[in-house]
Amino acid sequence: MRPPVTGLPDHEARRLLQVASGLDAVGVGLLEELEPDQEIRYQELIERRLAGEPLQYIEGTVQFGPVTVKVDPRALIPRPETELLWERAVQALGSAGSDTVIVDMCTGSGNLSLALHHAFPEAAVFATDIDSGALALAEENLAGKDVTILAGDLFAALPPALQGSIDLLVVNPPYVSERADLPDEVDKHEPHQALYAGANGDEVLARLAAEAPGWVKPGGWLFVEIGEDQAERALELFHGFDCEVQPDLAGRPRILAGRRS
Repeated sequence: MRPPVTGLPDHEARRLLQVASGLDAVGVGLLEELEPDQEIRYQELIERRLAGEPLQYIEGTVQFGPVTVKVDPRALIPRPETELLWERAVQALGSAGSDTVIVDMCTGSGNLSLALHHAFPEAAVFATDIDSGALALAEENLAGKDVTILAGDLFAALPPALQGSIDLLVVNPPYVSERADLPDEVDKHEPHQALYAGANGDEVLARLAAEAPGWVKPGGWLFVEIGEDQAERALELFHGFDCEVQPDLAGRPRILAGRRS
C-alpha cells in the first residue's frame, strides 16, 4: 500500500501504517486498503506526528543493538550514539563471568542494561536512576531479566559493598546546558531531568568524575556519553582514568572511554 499524502516523509507514513494496521513492512506493502477502524487510527497517529510527537514514542518501541526496548515519555529515546557506546563498552570488556560487576547509571528506559545483560548474561548488572517514572519503564523492559534495579542519585543508589569492584560503568547522563536551544521535538516531549544538567551542562559529569574512581576497580572500564562540545572538559574532569574521547558515526566527539589505572 502506498501511503496517501499526509504531510509526512514517506518513510514515516509507512511506519505509522504499520502501527495502525499491526502489520510489518512487507504486510503493509501488500495491503490494498485499511479497515475503517485502522483508517481512523492511522489519521490519529498522523495528527500526533504532525503535532511534533517523536515517531519512536508513537511506535512505542525501538531497536537497540540486539534488543527491542519499549519507549514512552517517561525516559529518553535511545539514540545511535548510545548504541555505539554500548558496542564499544562490550568490545572493551570482552568477556564477563559471574564475578563481573556492570553498572548502568542513569538507565532511563533500561536500554543499556538490557543490551549489556544480553551480551554478558552471567555478569551482575545493576541499573540505576533517580527518576521514578524512568525506573518504572526500566522495570517493564527488564522484567524477567537478572538485573538489579536501584533508585537513587548517581552513586548514592549503589550498595556500599560495590565500592572499588565495578568492572564496567556506563552512563548516559544529563549533559545539556539549560541555555541550549534544543529542537521542539526533544524539548517539549522528552524528560527534562534526563536532558538538562544545569547552567553549564557539565554539572553531572563533574559529580560522576569526582566519585567514579572510588567505585571502578583498577583495570575497570568507564564509558560516558557526552556533548560534542564537551570533550576537553570531560578529559579534564575524568583525570582519575586513562581516557580518550571517541567519535560517533558522524565523527563528532561523543563518547568518553576510560580505564582505571
